[in-house]
Amino acid sequence: MEVKWRIWFEKDGRHVMGKGGAEILRAIKEYGSLSKAAKALGMSYRFAWKYITKMEKALGDKVVERERGGKEGGGAKLTELGEKILKMYDEAEEKLNVCLGGLVVEGRVEMREGEKFVVAKLPIDAREGEGFRLRIWIMK
Repeated sequence: MEVKWRIWFEKDGRHVMGKGGAEILRAIKEYGSLSKAAKALGMSYRFAWKYITKMEKALGDKVVERERGGKEGGGAKLTELGEKILKMYDEAEEKLNVCLGGLVVEGRVEMREGEKFVVAKLPIDAREGEGFRLRIWIMK
């Protein structure tokens, strides 16, 4: 059995960014252009632009500075906030990967109130054998 997880950020109950948003921000940082970032990720410019716009609306501030196209073409770069949330996402993902690297799935599937979940043990300190159990819900 393979355990998978997702990380996303919310503000006031509104989705801000998940893995896709982090990939868009990372690609903008690398290519200096929203259109080049979208192309590199295999998504439409419109999708990437809408994702960034929804992110900015949820945060109430810009995450990407855009320059309109011209003779040389436009460009885009991350704002200070864009850099900050990308760093926060990368750090959260790294910490979760390190933490869940020791995840041991006990292999039993339980069912309560119509919801299925698998029970797993997550060691806090493998040297001391400490840990805690968590339930991972099985989503349809």
